[in-house]
This record gives sequence, structure tokens and C-alpha cells, in this order.
Amino acid sequence: MKTVEKKKRKRQFLQNGTDQEKTEISMPTELEKASCVLWDETQNSKKRLNEYYIRMVDEEDSEELDQAVENEIHSLKRTTANLIRTYRQTAEMEDELSARFRDVKKSRKKKKLIPPTPANAVIDRAEQKLHHFASGINLYKLLLVCFTGSFVGVLIELVWCVIRWGHIESRSGLVYGPFNLLYGAGAVVLTVTLYRFRNRGSWVSFLGGMIAGSALEYICSWGQETLLGSRSWDYSDMAFNLNGRICLLYAVFWGFLGVFWIKNIYPRMAALILKLPNRAGKIITWALTAFFVVNIVVTGLSLYRWSARVQGKTPANAVESFIDQRFPDQRMERIFANMVFDEK
Repeated sequence: MKTVEKKKRKRQFLQNGTDQEKTEISMPTELEKASCVLWDETQNSKKRLNEYYIRMVDEEDSEELDQAVENEIHSLKRTTANLIRTYRQTAEMEDELSARFRDVKKSRKKKKLIPPTPANAVIDRAEQKLHHFASGINLYKLLLVCFTGSFVGVLIELVWCVIRWGHIESRSGLVYGPFNLLYGAGAVVLTVTLYRFRNRGSWVSFLGGMIAGSALEYICSWGQETLLGSRSWDYSDMAFNLNGRICLLYAVFWGFLGVFWIKNIYPRMAALILKLPNRAGKIITWALTAFFVVNIVVTGLSLYRWSARVQGKTPANAVESFIDQRFPDQRMERIFANMVFDEK
């Protein structure tokens, strides 16, 4: 009742208030006015239903009454479905407008030490104006995100290792350079999954990051164990784990990472990519792609031979002998410090 009275007072104010008074409050849009009309109609319909309640008790069975009630029931079901769709749409609109407004305002604040994060809406607009080769989430953008994520992820984990254990330990996933494709794949998955929500509230990115990150982690763990018979991590001793491949704690970390990624890291990365000229940017992207392809192939062969050596298998051809010479156990142990092979 209080809500109805409040809305009635607001409508009366809008009709009788002065122009100056009206500008001092939030003026309703046409959509809000329509929602007020809908609310009034809902109250009228509720009163009309009371007549049916009385007639169903007082009157004998009537085909006319039955038909009228059934028609009302079907109409209310359709109305409810329409209102649910409307609610979802308006809630998304409110959430996105609020997020865009907040992000753009935040990006314009001047900071002395660290430059403010550019808003995703600003990045989108710049890509449109420049007709940039890496606009949106096309192949060029995803490749560059993968390469950057593979490098930055290793650096972050190296810093974490120094802080936690007091020493530097390799966290690379490839034999050439400080790159780990798990982080690169994670960056791509988070970008693809969360890109459509980049201008939405952080809670959406948090849920998306939890789901996407945990799924990627599980698939990578399963694939490594199936193909190579080894594991690089095991959460079996942690609460709420699934086959030791993922757990609730790290799923929450993935959620926070999702928010930090799409609201902070991705727009900064996209801003840097925007500085690449179209022609030079394409050449750089394909050159890095060729390097990573070679790196992945050599890494796969070296891991296969390392696993085979653990099982006592000798090289079967010149290629395997060359791999054994270039990537002996000592070198592999330095690169893949946490690699553990299943005992058979």
C-alpha cells in the first residue's frame, strides 16, 4: 500500500509541481511512466479477479463462468511471461548503463602514479573510429591476448613464488621463453566468455570467471594426464574439490580474476594493441604465431621424450635422439619444476 501511495504522490507532483521543482528530482522516462500505468492496470485487474472469486463460490457450475476464468488464467500466464522478459531486459539495461557510466567516470579521474584504466566503452569507440585490425574479439585480438597472457601469467607467478617461497622457480609451460599457454588459453577463454559482459556490472564477470576458469582448469588437467600421464597440480587435499583438478577456493579466485581481467587488464591490453598500426600489427601477430607454433611442437616432443625416458624407453629415431640431446632431464626439470609423472 505504501508503494502505491508513493507512486500516486509522485504522479500528482509531476502534474502539479513547478518546472524548477521537477528539475530537482529524477525525472521519469517514458518507460517509467508506462510501468506506472501498467501497475495501475494490474491493481484494476486484481479487483476484477475478486468478482470471479465470489462468483465461483456463490454461483452454480456455469459454462460461461468457466470459460471466462480459464481465459483469464491463460491471459495472466502470457502477461507473466511478457513481464518476466521485460524485467530481464530492463534489469540488464539498468545494469549496463550504470556500469558504463561508472567505468567512464572512473577512467577520467587523474592519478599520479598509475594511469586510470580506460573504460571498455572508450576502447570500443576507439576501435570503431580507427577501423582497427584487432577490433572486437577477432582472430588478431585473440592471438595477441593469448601471447600476452602467456607471458604476463608467468611473470605474476614468478613474483608470487618469490614472495611466498623466497626463491625464483620456473613457471614456464613452453621450452623457449617465459611463456605458459595455460595462462594464454585462460586469457582467451576469459576474454571470449566475458567480452559480452565487459560493460556490465562486476558480479556478472565474477560468475562468468568462476565457471569459465574452472572448466578450463579441469580440461587442461584431464588432457595432460590423459596424453602425458602427468599432473602439474593436484587439489585432492583441498575442500570441495572435483577429482583433484579444481576446487572451490580456486574457483573463487577465478571469479575475482574474471572481474580484474575484463575490467582492468583487458582494457589496458586493448589500449596497447590499439597503438599498433594495422599493417605492422598484422605482420607482428603472424610472426608471433609462427614462433608459438614451433615452440608448441618442440615442447610437445620434448615432453613426450621426457615421459618416455622416465618409463625407460630409448629413442626410436634420429629426431628423438636429437630431442634427448637438446632437452635432457636436467633441463626439463628446470623448465617444468612442478611436473609430476604418474607411477605405473
